[in-house]
Amino acid sequence: MRKIISFTALALVFCLGLSGCGEKKTANVKRESYESSEIQFTAPQDGDPIAIFDTSLGEIRAVLYPDQAPMAVENFTGLAQQGYYDGLPFHRVIYGFVAQTGDDTGTGLSGASIWHNNPYPVEYSDSLHHYSGALGMARSGDEEDTCLSQFYFVQSLPEMDKDLKKSLEESGFRQEVIDAYEAVGGLPYLDNHYTVFGQVYRGMEVVDAIGAVETGEEDKPLEEVLVNSVTISTYSAEEESRLDSEAASSAQ
Repeated sequence: MRKIISFTALALVFCLGLSGCGEKKTANVKRESYESSEIQFTAPQDGDPIAIFDTSLGEIRAVLYPDQAPMAVENFTGLAQQGYYDGLPFHRVIYGFVAQTGDDTGTGLSGASIWHNNPYPVEYSDSLHHYSGALGMARSGDEEDTCLSQFYFVQSLPEMDKDLKKSLEESGFRQEVIDAYEAVGGLPYLDNHYTVFGQVYRGMEVVDAIGAVETGEEDKPLEEVLVNSVTISTYSAEEESRLDSEAASSAQ
């Protein structure tokens, strides 16, 4: 069976255009806040669906986008509520690129869906892009109707070089999208090839910590990093304010 998600070749082709490729791994990535009208930089509102990832390196929270990626969100939330992701390892981690999990065999060769394990197609939206912190759905090879349970966090480093920026301009990317990629980093060459269905809004430092772990053959972490659980909930500004207060207190 072919390994799910095959964009390593793309990564090698575009690596020279991305800040961080080949740099020494560090979990202390400097990430600045960025204001934009793009949906992924808009603060979640009370009641928006979110996913809370309890990992062995900390908690990650991401807002989900069912309007833009309905099948991906439905499948992901359904599997999460069944406990499918509980205890699964990050089986593929590439620093400055992605941290991937969601395969119950831990090999990257399998997956599941809520539709009797039948795959579903990639969902494209110009409203969502592979900015740093994006939550994306993997697929198998070059076939667009092979999405299952595997997903990834975009862990690319901030900024990009002028050649890649020029390439995006020539390819017809909207200026707002180019500006966002330039400010926060990301993987624009994955746009229109893979589904983005969420965005990390809390815990990006955990994504960076996962990205910085030492890896071996086939980019598998030498020491297992686990998804302990995925909880589907709704955004609450009150709860997030409480978490901010707790974080501030612990930092003192």
